[in-house]
This record gives sequence, structure tokens and C-alpha cells, in this order.
Amino acid sequence: MWAELYSLRRAVASLEEKWLQAINTNGPDLLAPLLADKFVSTSPEGKVTGKAETLVDVKTFEKNSGANSEMKVIVYGDTAIAIGILKAKTKDPSGKIVDLNLQWTDMWVKMPNRNWQCVASHGSPIKI
Repeated sequence: MWAELYSLRRAVASLEEKWLQAINTNGPDLLAPLLADKFVSTSPEGKVTGKAETLVDVKTFEKNSGANSEMKVIVYGDTAIAIGILKAKTKDPSGKIVDLNLQWTDMWVKMPNRNWQCVASHGSPIKI
């Protein structure tokens, strides 16, 4: 049982790393299969968007780098909650490079085809 739980945690953590790769490379094609069709995201500003808007955002997100830290995955059967901190350098509206630090929470579900997909995501700005 512990080996299976560890394997599930690693699988979801690996998907989070693919998501980070999509952000760092402005790669919506990398992110699309990770998101459920009815995916919902709440931005740090409180804006609620779906899968299509999220894929546009990842394509146009201006940043210099991004890394996840303090990631934890908690598995509840065919559902998993992943939490972590994203640290990135991004551009503000004036073009100035600023630090972006977000505490994020993602909810993953193992779909009928046995693939994990994210169904909901939320990010909150934090001071580090």
C-alpha cells in the first residue's frame, strides 16, 4: 500500500513539473493534456477562468524563470491535492522585472481513462 501511495504522489508531482515546464517554455501544448475539459482556475487577482483561457495565458505569460518549491501531494483515492510555492521573475505592466511568489493549490482527479488531470487550481500571492 505504501509503495502504491508513493507512486501516486510521484505521478502527480511529475505532472506538476510538466505544468511548470509549460509555463517556463510558454507551451500550451504541454499543458493542455494535463487540464480537464471543465478545468477552473482562480488567479491571484480573483479572476476565474477555464481551460481555454488558461492555455492562452500560459502562451503569453511574460517571465524570465520559474521554479516550484515545498511541493506536497496528498492522495485521497482517485483524487489528489497538490500544494506548493511558485517563485518566478515576471514583468509588471510597465515592463519592470519583479519577483512573483505564489502559494498554489491544484486538485487532480484520476479520470476514467486512468490518466490524472487537474480540475481546479488556485494561486495566492505571498511574501517571502
